[in-house]
Amino acid sequence: MTGMEYGEIKAVHVTCVAASYGLFVGRGLWMMLKPERLQQHWVRIVPHVVDTLLLISAAALAYLSHQYPGVDNWLTAKVLGLLCYIILGNVALKRGKTRQTRIAAWIAAQGVFAYIVLVALTRSPLVF
Repeated sequence: MTGMEYGEIKAVHVTCVAASYGLFVGRGLWMMLKPERLQQHWVRIVPHVVDTLLLISAAALAYLSHQYPGVDNWLTAKVLGLLCYIILGNVALKRGKTRQTRIAAWIAAQGVFAYIVLVALTRSPLVF
C-alpha cells in the first residue's frame, strides 16, 4: 500500500466518524422530541452501514500503520472508549428504561465520543 491509499482510507474513516456521530446526535434528538422517527426504515439501517464502514476502515488503518490495540496504549484507550460509547449509545437509543436514563446515557456518550476523538488526535490516552 502507498501513502496515498492510507490517506484515502483515513479520509473514509474520518468521514464515517462524522457521519456516525451526526446520526447518533440526530437519533438522540428524535428520541427526546419525536420518537416515532426512530422507526423509519432508513434510520434503522443507515447507521449500521456507516458504523460497519467505520470499523473496517479503522482495522485497515491499524493494519497499515502497524499499530494495534493491546500493543499501542492510545489505540487501546480508543477501543475501550469505543466499547463504552457503544454501550452508552445502546442505553440511550434502545435499552434505557426511562426517558431520563436515555437522555443521561446520550449525554455521557457524547463525552466519551469527545475523549475518543482527542485520543485519536493526540495519540495519547491521557488527554486531560
